[in-house]
Amino acid sequence: MAINVAEITSILKKEIAGFEQRLQINEVGTVIEVGDGIARIYGLRNAMAGELLEFQNGAIGQVFNLEEDSIGSVVFGDYLHIKEGESVKSTGRLLEVPVGDAVVGRVVNPLGVALDGGPAIQSSETRKMDIVAPGIAERQPVKEPLQTGIKAIDSMIPIGRGQRELIIGDRKTGKTAIALDTIINQKGAGVKCFYVAVGQKESSVAQVVDVLKSHGAMEYTTVVVAGAADPAPMQYIAPYSGCAMAEYFMWKGEATLCVYDDLSKQAAAYRQLSLLLRRPPGREAYPGDVFYLHSRLLERAVKLSSDKGGGSLTALPIIETQEGEVSAYIPTNVISITDGQIYLVPELFFAGVRPAIDVGISVSRVGGNAQNKAMKKVAGGLKLDLAAYRELEAFSQLGTELDKATQKQLDRGARLVELLKQPQFKPMQVDQEAMVVYAGAQGFLDDIPVNRVQEFQTAFLAYVDATAADFRKDFAAKGELTGDLEGKLKQVLNDFKSKGWKK
Repeated sequence: MAINVAEITSILKKEIAGFEQRLQINEVGTVIEVGDGIARIYGLRNAMAGELLEFQNGAIGQVFNLEEDSIGSVVFGDYLHIKEGESVKSTGRLLEVPVGDAVVGRVVNPLGVALDGGPAIQSSETRKMDIVAPGIAERQPVKEPLQTGIKAIDSMIPIGRGQRELIIGDRKTGKTAIALDTIINQKGAGVKCFYVAVGQKESSVAQVVDVLKSHGAMEYTTVVVAGAADPAPMQYIAPYSGCAMAEYFMWKGEATLCVYDDLSKQAAAYRQLSLLLRRPPGREAYPGDVFYLHSRLLERAVKLSSDKGGGSLTALPIIETQEGEVSAYIPTNVISITDGQIYLVPELFFAGVRPAIDVGISVSRVGGNAQNKAMKKVAGGLKLDLAAYRELEAFSQLGTELDKATQKQLDRGARLVELLKQPQFKPMQVDQEAMVVYAGAQGFLDDIPVNRVQEFQTAFLAYVDATAADFRKDFAAKGELTGDLEGKLKQVLNDFKSKGWKK
């Protein structure tokens, strides 16, 4: 058998040329202490703050504290199977989450693992959870409305795409209900919604998912869950995870909505981690950087400039107060970060005024810039009328004689309060909201008994659909109340009161 030396030489040369030495060097440390969702590690001298770590049993963690002879790390997931003496590898990466169409319509944990019993999330793209918010040059003013479908909010506390509007109030005052109504109202509006549940009972989250499914809202919604039973590190990263998922669509030029329910539980989880890692406590035992915890999250809400695609991320953070204490540490922090707040009070809630919005303290700092033009015109004096009514109502309880003008103002205020009541999960179209608010503000309800205001509203909207469909179509298309359309609306109201309304 003849040996072809030239052929063997050419093969060897080819192999040598194609040889690639893949040498991966990982720094390895040792767990010296573990418990309560945190681990202290010795030996990772070059680890960076925020770097992802891989434990021997496959669990992942993140560097939190850089100390002189060890590092403090939080552990995502089950820390009970990590033992002292086990090895830990640094990865050189930051925390990432899967993003894209694969997560839409799903219930996931903050690491992007499916919790709804469906197939595993298969996504080729990931985004870093904690990034620097876009700068001023990459933004544009908030001027496009995000309709909530709730009359009281769309008329007096308008929310724009790219705004951060805080929903604040005691427990069981309807905070989540407002957020869910807003999500349900985005059906057909092309807004991708992300509901982040932090520290809630799993039964409550299951109810939320059922409500969204029954209203057809899960098609465009992602639910990110870090439940009450989940470790504190998972509750801490959940809002950043939901925000990163929303940002993927925002940078593609789409409108997105993020609900963080609620950030007081995230702050409590962060306080737990910080105290376990022996960071110095400050006011109410929160660490000094708890303001930064929320500011770096909420600053990511933005309306991008046209050059950047014009996408938007609207944030609705929720904060729970204790006994209406708005001046506590976390509520004051988040109020100062956001562009306004919707304040819910138990007194109104239990009196049957739902949504239980306190008009006096609730505000939108974007204001009429992000309001539908028709609504801006019809609701101009509504907030002042209601504030004056609340003042006069307190005065009238003293039992003094009231003049006719004061009595008239009280009567109209009572009807406006009744008009702004709205059942849960029944969002309204903005043109319908504008029509009924106009009827109340212009005195068309002044001769209607207070207990029949809701009945009047339902009958009037049905009458418009039945007899003035063309007018409604024109009104919805124009989006503003011109002199011509206002005349037609007055005519329709007068016709309804004389023909369609049973007194």
